[in-house]
Formats: sequence, C-alpha cells, structure tokens
Amino acid sequence: MLLELKNITKSYTLWEEVFHVLSGVNLDIEEWEFVAIMWPSGSGKSTLMNIIWMLDTPTSWEFFMNGKRVDNLSDSKQSRVRRESIGFIFQNYSLIPRLSVIEQVKLPLIYQWVSQKEATNMAIEALWKVWLTGKEKSMPNELSWGQKQRVAIARAIAISPKIMLADEPTWALDTKTSEEIMKIFHSLHQEGKTILIITHEPEIAQQTKRIISIRDGNIVDGI
Repeated sequence: MLLELKNITKSYTLWEEVFHVLSGVNLDIEEWEFVAIMWPSGSGKSTLMNIIWMLDTPTSWEFFMNGKRVDNLSDSKQSRVRRESIGFIFQNYSLIPRLSVIEQVKLPLIYQWVSQKEATNMAIEALWKVWLTGKEKSMPNELSWGQKQRVAIARAIAISPKIMLADEPTWALDTKTSEEIMKIFHSLHQEGKTILIITHEPEIAQQTKRIISIRDGNIVDGI
C-alpha cells in the first residue's frame, strides 16, 4: 500500500463550540492508482489535502507510506518525505513572478541539492512532458492560465515523486484547456505515476479510475 491514512479526525473550537472537519476518515491509496476525491463546499477537502501533504496536523491519526509510519516523524523528517515523495499541484499554481518557467521547475530540485546542470536537464524533460518545450525562458505573466498549470505540473513531476496531489487542477480553466490538462495526467498515469486529484467537477472525476466522495467530514462512497 502506497498511502494508508487511518482514523483521521480534525476538529477545532470556536467560541466554545467544537466543529468537526474530518470524523474518523480512513483512506488507502495503492501504488499506480488514479483517484479523484469529490467534495461539496465545506467538506474538509483542503484539510484532507494538507494532511496528506503533512502541512496540517490532525487531532488524531496514523499515516503510513510504503508501510512505514510517518505521522510520528520529526518536522524535518516529514519535510524531507514531502520534498522527495510527494508532488503537490496548487489550485492557484503558486508560481513565483520573478522566476522564468525553467527556474520555477528547477526550484524543488535545487532544494534537494541537485546540481545546476542536472536540475536543468531534469526540468527540460519535465517541461517536455507537459508540452512546454520552447517556453523555458518565459515569465509567468507571459503565460496563459493553462500554461501556468502545466508549469505547476512540471514542477511537481521534476522530483520524480511517488505520488502526485492535485488540488482542483482544472480550476478556472475552459473546457478545451481542462481536457488538455487531463490528457497530461492520463499520460503521467500511464508512465506509472500515482495520482490523487481533488475536484468538485463530476466530469473530471469520471476520468479517473476510482472516485471517493466526502460529505460532512466522512467518506460516503468509493472506499
């Protein structure tokens, strides 16, 4: 099992009232799966995504990756697991305005102490996979929304992660561009990538191999 999340609960207190965001969620993701998590507004999807990426700490949980428990690791060790094993694609792309396309993609590689030459070669390959060859020197303000999303995908796959997490990857994109983005995910899946997409769009979720629905802090379908 690539990912095992057991009994995830997340709650917070506001004005002496306790709110439950996640209520004992159990989630298993096999290697090479292509999974969509469907969510209505307020279902806790962002919380769950941040928990999987180890940026948020649940009230209680157990988290295993490749059979090894990671929820009890130190912050620095969790950060290393996150950098090396999980490629995250943000809903708003999170590109740095002052960096060119290739510099954006090289950034996580540099953080892993990859040499400049090797990082450049790896970034060029990642950009080729998302059909952005020739855009290496472009700046974010010169790109369309769809191209920005492809840069974000290239940045995520450059580190060769075990799993890719995509938060609303077709958000704010037109139908044609959304189809192009999904073609890239299908291609990456065929290469052996494990992909987990969070979406509220049924037509996007239906293109994956398994759909998990979350409502009121619980998984209600697709376990």
